[in-house]
Amino acid sequence: MIEISRDAANWFKKELSLEEGQTVRLFARYSAGGKIHPGFSLGIQVEEPVFPGLSSTVEGITFFMEEHDQWYLDGHKLKVVYNAAEDDIDYEYEN
Repeated sequence: MIEISRDAANWFKKELSLEEGQTVRLFARYSAGGKIHPGFSLGIQVEEPVFPGLSSTVEGITFFMEEHDQWYLDGHKLKVVYNAAEDDIDYEYEN
């Protein structure tokens, strides 16, 4: 499951110059310091879904994860929240 806070969705709209109706893919990528899987973290890309496995629409933007990337969550719920102190987003994982 993917949950995006309204403030986080608005951050994406501002940072990525998104308009209502656009889609943002969340995907597993090689990276240092991943929270669930060392060596992997989440990447973001503005693109259309091909085989969406999970999705959530907030503030007119659809956030999704393709079926082949769902392994990254490994049974966790993903919450994307806005961090006002950093003016950035944070990923939180719940069992």
